[in-house]
Amino acid sequence: MTVEQIYTGCLAQGAYYITSMGEAAIIDPLREVTPYLDRLKRDGVQLKYIFETHFHADFVSGHIDLSKATGAPIVYGPTAQPGFEAIVAEDNQTFEVGKAKVRVLHTPGHTMESSCFLLIDEDGKETALFSGDTLFLGDVGRPDLAQKAANLTQEELAGLLYESLYNKILPLSDDITVYPAHGAGSACGKNMMKETVDSLGNQKRVNYALNQPSKEAFVAAVTEGLLPPPAYFGGNVAMNKLGYDSIDRVLERGLVPLSPKDFEAVAEASGALVLDARAPGVFAKGFIPRSINIGIDGDFAPWVGTMIVDVKQPLLLVVDAGREEEAITRLSRVGFDHVLGYLSGGFEAWQASGRETDSVERISAAEFAQQFKADETLVIDVRKESEYAAEHIVDAYSRPLAYINDWISDLPRDRHFYLHCAGGYRSMIAASILQARGYRSFTDIEGGFGAIAQTDVPKTDYVCQSRVSKK
Repeated sequence: MTVEQIYTGCLAQGAYYITSMGEAAIIDPLREVTPYLDRLKRDGVQLKYIFETHFHADFVSGHIDLSKATGAPIVYGPTAQPGFEAIVAEDNQTFEVGKAKVRVLHTPGHTMESSCFLLIDEDGKETALFSGDTLFLGDVGRPDLAQKAANLTQEELAGLLYESLYNKILPLSDDITVYPAHGAGSACGKNMMKETVDSLGNQKRVNYALNQPSKEAFVAAVTEGLLPPPAYFGGNVAMNKLGYDSIDRVLERGLVPLSPKDFEAVAEASGALVLDARAPGVFAKGFIPRSINIGIDGDFAPWVGTMIVDVKQPLLLVVDAGREEEAITRLSRVGFDHVLGYLSGGFEAWQASGRETDSVERISAAEFAQQFKADETLVIDVRKESEYAAEHIVDAYSRPLAYINDWISDLPRDRHFYLHCAGGYRSMIAASILQARGYRSFTDIEGGFGAIAQTDVPKTDYVCQSRVSKK
């Protein structure tokens, strides 16, 4: 028996590949299924089951395409109501994969159908727990995503999660290996460890949620500090539950090279948003007016989902040559299936055509330090609140990028301000959105707070809660 974790860092997502005696199972597969099909062929095994821990919100699973390609049935836990043919298992139902077995443990709380899968090896020993979003390393799944569907409050869902964890997971052996669906960086939890595999025994010791003195304390602990989920989550749940276009169709539709003239015409006719996936520093020097920069060499897909929100939004791509398919594939992982084409020849072709271009004013941290004046310089910090609280520029305003639509109207249009994040990736996303909405009087700081910290600009961990003054 073999178990392989297939971890995708940009989504902080773990899929799992299990083989035993010529048969295989895959748990929580990603949207593009070719790598799984290649593995099955390489190993000479037949896919027997596709297990889904729940209807995922943060990515679109490959369960439907994988089932069509292999004939393997899709398995969900109790209460699931998929809009396609699938096995809805009973609690404690066991499925055989070669000489290994997979037992379904219904663990509602994150969602109502959420289930963990307990792997039992050829010798009958319980060896691994594929815990989905029920149990993370250092955390548990957030209990607020399924409130509307379940007609329950987040506190009631947290109570169900407590029962699932304390009655079904904690009694399991300490030496069982925990394989979660996500790691640090995922929006499905708030306190995940950077590791992606651990023993259940260690989690019993270090996971705050598994060490609460009462159900009431657990509910309070896991619901404290929950930030609003990204708006695209609902669209992903619907696709995972009801179905979606095949990835081949998505690629066929999106891999259309467009000349600058045709690119412009399609943008005007369709209302498509121009998504520029080049590096922030390259984008700053020149781009198509009103395009949005989300660099492909970063948390590309999650930030697209957070910033653009509507998974049905038509998109046109500006991307470095040779990375068009990669960009479309990564967008499809979070449900953005409506890419209408890409700019053939990239931004250089647009520029050569004589069409209008724009740029972002960007300076080094050293230049910022020279320009900085205490009590005068207005600084907007778009990092997370936790990053800001750890250390920030004195009197800087905390305005997390994820909530830009909530605070953008507070910014002054007639007063200059400086913009930064941790390293320059997120601040350029913000800069592109600001300029698309008519803000011009600002400067982005290259290298972000990481570079600023090396200068003599005054810093503090005192949190300023006041609003940005428009004066």
